[in-house]
Amino acid sequence: MTRSRGYRSTGARADFSTVDRIEYVVRPRGDIWLIERDGDEYGPYKNGREALFFAIDAAHKFGELGRRTHVRQMDQAGQPLSAWTYGTDPYPPFF
Repeated sequence: MTRSRGYRSTGARADFSTVDRIEYVVRPRGDIWLIERDGDEYGPYKNGREALFFAIDAAHKFGELGRRTHVRQMDQAGQPLSAWTYGTDPYPPFF
């Protein structure tokens, strides 16, 4: 018997909220800011606002191609907070 796509080996259903979604994470590292996506890092950026703008711009471009995209920004405690979602939040963003 073959497993259907979307099921784990335990038989539990996979979390489809993250399947096929492109997620960017904006985070500080020392005095610079970086954008992370799928284990790759982009930057450096001089501040969080600049990095967030570039992450949203990239996410918007993939969104226009039909991909589900999302941008998160790390807070002071290191927790990712939702910053922008394609199709939900305005583009261009306003901060």
